Amino acid sequence: MIAFFGMGLLGSNFVRALRKRGEDVHVWNRSSDKARALEEIGAKAFGDPASAAKGATRVHLTLSDDAAVDDVLEKARAGFADATIIVDHTTTAPTGTAARAKKWKNFQHAPVFMGPGNALDSSGIMLASGPRDRYDALEPFLSKMTGKLVYLGEAPERAAAFKLMGNAFLMAMTSGIADVLAIAKATHVSPSDAVALFEHFNPGAFLPVRAKRMTTGKFSEASWELSMARKDARLMIEEARANNVALDVIPAIAKQMDRYIERGHGRDDWTVIAKDALESSGE
Repeated sequence: MIAFFGMGLLGSNFVRALRKRGEDVHVWNRSSDKARALEEIGAKAFGDPASAAKGATRVHLTLSDDAAVDDVLEKARAGFADATIIVDHTTTAPTGTAARAKKWKNFQHAPVFMGPGNALDSSGIMLASGPRDRYDALEPFLSKMTGKLVYLGEAPERAAAFKLMGNAFLMAMTSGIADVLAIAKATHVSPSDAVALFEHFNPGAFLPVRAKRMTTGKFSEASWELSMARKDARLMIEEARANNVALDVIPAIAKQMDRYIERGHGRDDWTVIAKDALESSGE
């Protein structure tokens, strides 16, 4: 039997997928109506985490944050058996994840790049890190929950770090699209025409090459000089300002460019703005 805590959109669809595979599932949610709603598909709802956990071989969590995970695990403690495996899919801080791995026996962090639809049809990506023997024992079960399961190493907090890195990129990409639409507004281009640009120009094709350049640190071999990139940022900002349109991301990037130009990197490739991050990480 499996217990599942956190019946939001993601957790409830994980439970639906488990039930389709014939798994017995106990469910708990802070607002009990969401748990009870899953009884129509054969899950069994409980009023507290400890009761839901009794008899479970695995307890899965899809909660909001570190504080919620810590709180619910404490409340469920009385229901855990010695062999109960805790699988936490919550996006949490690496420091908090490492602390939980020390505190709780058989703790496995497995955050996901999955939406509710992915949880229902077992697609998307699940990350995992921690002791290899525990991961190997869980792999047959976790692989059924996702489209791709990626093991990232022995350090229990490593998957949490990679999840935050992935989300950081998604935030940066989405914010960048928002600035693209703002520039379109300033230049009297319709939103639909603006995004049609990406039918012809695929920035994602440049990602592997640009990321490799940034991690190797060969900034002196410029394909786009920082000073010229800064000029383009100036044009974007000036055009938006002239038309009373606000940009959010580009001005912040321009400030970062200015700092590196002041340090003498104007002729370097503009990816030099990653230099400090690489040095602080030991690259």
